[in-house]
Amino acid sequence: MDAEVTSFINLPVYTNGGKYVGVVQNVILDLPNRRVGSLLLTRTSPKLVEGGYNVAVPYRWVASVGDIVILSHFPDKVVATPKGDKEEVALTA
Repeated sequence: MDAEVTSFINLPVYTNGGKYVGVVQNVILDLPNRRVGSLLLTRTSPKLVEGGYNVAVPYRWVASVGDIVILSHFPDKVVATPKGDKEEVALTA
């Protein structure tokens, strides 16, 4: 998949089963390996991401990119777990 990283911004993201996950807000690069590391999703579905928090999805989970992004894998539910004074989102499979 050759594409400019800016072309990912604002693309809607869906599971391979057609469930809406969120929208790409940012692309996180793995600079030492010169590749895309993950996609930061915002406006996430509360049905899949507890509290609608932003989540980073490993790029290896991306199955295809076009007018939308389709993931080959996504947990049934992402749960936010309290850690100290902040809430942190942990992916649970």
